[in-house]
Amino acid sequence: MDLTTNYLGFDLKNPFVPSSSPLSKSIDQAKQLEDSGAAALIMYSLFEEAVTAETETMNRFLNHQDTGFSEADEGFLPDWQDFSTGMEQYLDNLQRLKKALDIPVIASLNGVTPGGWVSHGKELEKAGADALELNVYYIAADINLTGTQVEDRYVDVLRALKAQINIPVNMKLSPSFSSVGHMIQRLADAGANGVSLFNRFYQPDINIDSLRLQPSLHPSTSAEALLAMRWIAILYGRVEGLSLGATGGIHTPEDAIKLLLAGSDAVHLCSTLLKNGAGQIATILTGLEEWMEEQGFESVHDLRGRVSALAVPDPAEFERANYVNIIDGYSFAPGVMV
Repeated sequence: MDLTTNYLGFDLKNPFVPSSSPLSKSIDQAKQLEDSGAAALIMYSLFEEAVTAETETMNRFLNHQDTGFSEADEGFLPDWQDFSTGMEQYLDNLQRLKKALDIPVIASLNGVTPGGWVSHGKELEKAGADALELNVYYIAADINLTGTQVEDRYVDVLRALKAQINIPVNMKLSPSFSSVGHMIQRLADAGANGVSLFNRFYQPDINIDSLRLQPSLHPSTSAEALLAMRWIAILYGRVEGLSLGATGGIHTPEDAIKLLLAGSDAVHLCSTLLKNGAGQIATILTGLEEWMEEQGFESVHDLRGRVSALAVPDPAEFERANYVNIIDGYSFAPGVMV
């Protein structure tokens, strides 16, 4: 049975790619993911804030290290080259992953501005990254910003990165755009090689005892994958040369099959791996193969996009018609309404 797929220009043995998570920080865990069937690996993210803060701290150290010690002997102060930065650690981990794995390794950059941190993309390319995932995690909290200005921010960061590197770039997006399709077309025109739909913004919570905000982490559920399924089905076959990746809420073989039927080129896995371990990839692969055999599909290529907007009898079901049908067909539990 042929499970191969093409994603970001790579011929992968199957569509399943572990997304950015702490699992990639361990070479042993990364090997377990590969042995369980992972077709590629996305590294944990390198954050703009961390890179910028580290650079500013080092600059202050270099510019002011002689203050108050003008008569000190050479070697009294530590050499800045003795310090290992977060960037260096990331590059080292990337190189070790490349040596240990036979699958493509995709580095991950997370930020919001087209600043100097983007220049590190070239270092990641030199260290062996097969591609880069650009995760622009931006909350448009300024009520004076227009939708176009928000979109421009994403496009500007992408263009700044593309000017630095020659390897493929995948954009990981949130669904928070007034016109998702148009935004993705803009990114494709700006040079994106793929998009991942959709990023999950972790929402802050309120502690009602301390009256303060507190971090809140809630693992995804299968229901969340339906949003990506809808948009991948709408976009399938309509944006040339752009790989479509599904992320967020894929936990079971059934979840993965739905995304592939909608038109996804790759299916990203995270929460299910953190919960169930690397072996969950093998479980999902087995489920996919068994379903393909039951349905008579010989390859992933044959089933991809079979239930996209281009293939279903009524494409409007991916738009407003589904909403109307569900509301109109709802029935109350006995005794609720007279």
